[in-house]
Amino acid sequence: MDPALDRQRIAAIDALRGLVMVLMLADHVRETFLLHLQVADPMDVVSTPGWLFLSRLVSHLCAPVFVFLTGLSAWLYAARQPDGPAAASAFLFKRGLFLVVLELTVVNFAWTARFPPTVIYLQVIWAIGVSMIVLAALVRLPRKALIVLGLLIVAGHNFLDPLHFAPGHPLHMPWAVLHDRGWLEFGQTLRVRTSYPVLPWIGIICLGYACGPWFGPGRDARERRERLAGWALALLTGFGALRWANVYGDQPWVAGATGIETLLSFFNVKKYPPSLLFAMLTLSVGLGLLAWLDARRGVLVRGLAVLGSAPMFFYLVHLYALQLLARAAIAAVGEDGARLDSVWPVWLLTLALTLLLFPAVRAFARLKARRRDLAWLKYL
Repeated sequence: MDPALDRQRIAAIDALRGLVMVLMLADHVRETFLLHLQVADPMDVVSTPGWLFLSRLVSHLCAPVFVFLTGLSAWLYAARQPDGPAAASAFLFKRGLFLVVLELTVVNFAWTARFPPTVIYLQVIWAIGVSMIVLAALVRLPRKALIVLGLLIVAGHNFLDPLHFAPGHPLHMPWAVLHDRGWLEFGQTLRVRTSYPVLPWIGIICLGYACGPWFGPGRDARERRERLAGWALALLTGFGALRWANVYGDQPWVAGATGIETLLSFFNVKKYPPSLLFAMLTLSVGLGLLAWLDARRGVLVRGLAVLGSAPMFFYLVHLYALQLLARAAIAAVGEDGARLDSVWPVWLLTLALTLLLFPAVRAFARLKARRRDLAWLKYL
């Protein structure tokens, strides 16, 4: 890692977090400049070009890996505190509440540019914040109980898919927040979209917290990598078997007109809310990458670790940088001229923005490591 950064941080965790932040940036570049080629969830494999499908599929890693690492990092935070879970609980509650407020204000304004807002989107920062608040109440549970609870939620929530409550029903609002993506109406002037129903994310953050001891002090690194790789392979194998059976865990895959369409349908998993198969596929890749990064110390890993050491700062800055860039492009060449027509310029622009934002993120990460007296820095 950068020598000016916190020595207590684990490079592999920060590097994986940094990698998914770059993938997230690419997805947001796509949403900003390829909005005319928007994709549904799950995607339409017949009408979605293969290059766009694959780009969106890769971005699926972002939210589950980030939420899992949030739980893992919470355990590491608790392990460094004299009062352990109690300190973690207090921090998780305060940070989670902070993230919810941030989503409703700064993040939502970055997407809509309207104040006061007429539409609020409850997206990934909201989901992470609520998950942290719930985890704050669960960290005192025995580790085995937390694992069982996490597995029950992640593996079992798809049994609830047929359950819906119409607007006006007393359970419509809580169910829309927990599991059934939808719209909430508040008077005539405000609509709220529950883009990220939170129940499955709560399960994922619990599993991340339960995996924290793998990175605890004194743990053998080789054993940790073997365990990460083993679980990655088990999840991927389980995904393949359950997906092939086509009986549970997501919408069924179907044979397409071509072999490619059939293959895309097989991997076309649902994110909103994340299905069991979505979680198995993405977390298997995430755990595999974590095992691989845990053994690497090159320039690329160090650079990604810098980005991952100040993720909230990177997130907020990239949202506003994207909006400024989009408005500048529209002013210069018009709305049609500002549209990209394929994925490769999206990834080129992502690389350029990553390099452009890197010095600011590194400076902020160094400030966090240096100024421990400024408690508010912990929340970014």
